[in-house]
Amino acid sequence: MDGAEGHGCIKRRDFQGQKNRYRMVFLPLSVKRFELESQMCYDENIKLAKTNKCSGWAGFAGQQSIPGGGLFLAVKGGNGMEQLMEVRNLCKDYVLGEVTVHALRDVSFQIRRGEMVVVLGPSGSGKSTLMNILGGIETATSGDVFYNGERLNWGNKRMLSLYRRRHMGFVFQFYNLMPGLTALENIELAAELGTKSLDAKKLLEQIGLSDRADHFPSKLSGGQQQRVAIARALCKNPDMLLCDEPTGALDSQTGIQILRLLWDFHEQYKKTVMIITHNQGIAEIADRVLYFRDGHLEQIQVHEHPLKPEEVDWH
Repeated sequence: MDGAEGHGCIKRRDFQGQKNRYRMVFLPLSVKRFELESQMCYDENIKLAKTNKCSGWAGFAGQQSIPGGGLFLAVKGGNGMEQLMEVRNLCKDYVLGEVTVHALRDVSFQIRRGEMVVVLGPSGSGKSTLMNILGGIETATSGDVFYNGERLNWGNKRMLSLYRRRHMGFVFQFYNLMPGLTALENIELAAELGTKSLDAKKLLEQIGLSDRADHFPSKLSGGQQQRVAIARALCKNPDMLLCDEPTGALDSQTGIQILRLLWDFHEQYKKTVMIITHNQGIAEIADRVLYFRDGHLEQIQVHEHPLKPEEVDWH
């Protein structure tokens, strides 16, 4: 097949229909059962293509038998999301004296451009370590992270610095605002780092704090500080927003307001947002949920119809 890419025994290529994006997949009939990117499986015994619930693929479009050996399937793409990041066999160890703590253990997954991802797990499961590595703050002990197809070089500090500056936005649980700068100045500071920055005053208006522009962090409530922190992260217009327990220090009502702010950014700018949390309810707003425990990625759950922040059962 001209232009096809190999994927084990699978061959595939992308093409455009009139209104939909399709992927042509070749399935050898010698393979009785396997999964394709955890989204589609083919069973020779019933000769049917099946799709699991997944926001990235809408369903099965058609098939054509190939003499001597296989089947072509045209799979229709639901939202046409493309891969933004790939994590391969990621491990992170911390050596504390004679003890080695395995924070991440052979973790592999993909992140698609424009999706909302929640990383869920108890304290100590490796969530924050994962976020720091994906954001280029920490380096991995082994394994790789690919961003837009380019491998992050753990030994190249300048490359990691530029990567953080150009592509990543960070929101932390305890805000990390500059205490000597006003709300507006904190946001404007981030604009200095970007080449495609958004308007700081407009962002302050969007988060409902125009009347607090000249207030220092000490004069703002926790929820107000977190809104400023989010606006600061958004101001440099990052490709991906990494949020570590952004509602962890807030009450439920304020927490939902923060989730709405993140949701609106995700929807308005079509940006990738990853939220680290231990709150099971927050996971319901995600396109995909990554479940972590003891450094292992135990499960990936897909939500075909994510909830809106106001529909979250907060607990």
